[in-house]
Amino acid sequence: MPKVKTKSSAKKRFKLTGTGKIKRKHAFKSHILTKKTTKQKRNLTKSTLVHPADEDNIKKMLRLK
Repeated sequence: MPKVKTKSSAKKRFKLTGTGKIKRKHAFKSHILTKKTTKQKRNLTKSTLVHPADEDNIKKMLRLK
């Protein structure tokens, strides 16, 4: 049997925290920023946690389960 590889897309987008939760960045911060308010852009800069409903799928992509 060949080795099971992690999904490269998930590897680049998600990080694991010390408590085992999955951290992600916000979307919509790459271009067309002129129409977005300063407050919206500032809040999109911060990272957040993945919703618990999506955690299982992401852990499978990262081969953690």
